[in-house]
Amino acid sequence: MADPENTPFYITTAISYPNGRPHIGHAYEAIAADVIARFQRLRGRRVRFQTGTDEHGLKMARKAEEQGRTPADLADEMSGHFRAMCDALNVSYDRFIRTSDADHHCASQAIWQAMEAAGDLYLDRYEGWYSVRDEAYYDESELQDGEGGERLSPQGTPVEWTVEESWFFRLSKYQAQLLELLKTPGFLEPASRRNEMIAFVEGGLRDLSVSRTSFDWGVKVPGFEGHVMYVWVDALTNYLTGLGYPDDMGDFWPASLHLIGKDIVRFHTIYWPAFLMSAKLPVPQKVFGHGFLLNRGQKESKSLGNVTDPLALAEQFGVDALRYFLIREVAFGQDGSYSPEAIVQRANGELGNAFGNLAQRTLGFIAKNLEGYLPAVNGHNEADTALFETVDRAITTDIPQAFESLALQQAVEAWLQAVFACNAYIDAQAPWTLRKTDPERMETVLATLYICIAQLAVAISPVIPESSAKLLDMLGIPETLRNLEGIKSHWYSPLAESGYQIAPPTPLFPRLELPAEDG
Repeated sequence: MADPENTPFYITTAISYPNGRPHIGHAYEAIAADVIARFQRLRGRRVRFQTGTDEHGLKMARKAEEQGRTPADLADEMSGHFRAMCDALNVSYDRFIRTSDADHHCASQAIWQAMEAAGDLYLDRYEGWYSVRDEAYYDESELQDGEGGERLSPQGTPVEWTVEESWFFRLSKYQAQLLELLKTPGFLEPASRRNEMIAFVEGGLRDLSVSRTSFDWGVKVPGFEGHVMYVWVDALTNYLTGLGYPDDMGDFWPASLHLIGKDIVRFHTIYWPAFLMSAKLPVPQKVFGHGFLLNRGQKESKSLGNVTDPLALAEQFGVDALRYFLIREVAFGQDGSYSPEAIVQRANGELGNAFGNLAQRTLGFIAKNLEGYLPAVNGHNEADTALFETVDRAITTDIPQAFESLALQQAVEAWLQAVFACNAYIDAQAPWTLRKTDPERMETVLATLYICIAQLAVAISPVIPESSAKLLDMLGIPETLRNLEGIKSHWYSPLAESGYQIAPPTPLFPRLELPAEDG
């Protein structure tokens, strides 16, 4: 790779709507984005990672009114819960943005003025269907009938007939450019989302209502104080705000990746690029619409009473066990399902038995039989070479390629296959037998395992950062080598001569049990 550290990487999650506490879907997106950001740092790239909360709009205003409080007060409290979730789940964001931030109001007004200067905004009257829940406008042709005859959006949410003066954005003007963008390989993935959006644009685009006068909780339209911006104009602009727009944004824009849920793909791949084209700004390089996380196969909802607090799961099973499960279990881009039983099974079987036990056996053996001093490699045989080649292929090719293509589950699978190879090697070489018959060969076997375990600990660190750091500390691997380049080099000889002494290891992944009520 040519100078990856000079190639900036800007990744964002969708900003969460904080009219309720975070649920497992919010945690899933934040963790997936964090894994991608950490992998890119591991490559040596300059990474900027942004997440946050989307606090304006009618839905927040009504929720606050129901509770007899101001929207700002509700936003302060609920945004705090989302930030606390990210911190508790070890999400390494560079900025947690709030759309109530002063610099965000400035950025939103700046992009509005840029679209106005392009001649793309005009004042008119809006009459049509609006879903407060989705904060989205729908055409009559998109609606469906509910069981009681009421009109519902394509998402099944109630819609209201809305009539008010509104600013409109000339979305129809950008139809041809948007179609070309959507057909650009790699811009929108997975392919199923791309095909949906192409069909939507080919069906014809109508100009978009982009201001409201019926409430005032939002960013004011410049020069028209009675209007607030449509929440999606303001929400999408957060990706620019965090880089300093309208001032110098450095070299992080255009965004490398907007990671979002599949239900908001239209806003990110049709409205957002059109706003950017109007404002004479580059469009994002990639948008990825991931699937939903289902609770035992069911979508979570308050009415079903199956909404899961991600922090309760993390407290119950451990942050790294939860992170590992979510990335390992779900084919990224598709819907996936989780349950406490499945989390316990993956964590105990793969993290505990396969990787944790491998590290425990190897380090324990070095501590007990070599007084903790790193063994030297005394010439490789075919078995050693074969293991080195397997692990090297995993950390230099299979895992990075999978992460780069956002096949997160496949990256973990490639890592796990290398872990299994290490376990097969230790069982076949049996250092506990070599201790008596061939102590020098025993040292080579342990040195080989030590090197491979260190490499695999670095490779999986984006997924289980805390556990990987603990293991690398036990191994005595310096921070400077904890990246994909450093871990590939033949650093084991200097380490073996460094005098570092391995202490008897503590278990990395204590065995998880289901509480009685879930068993």
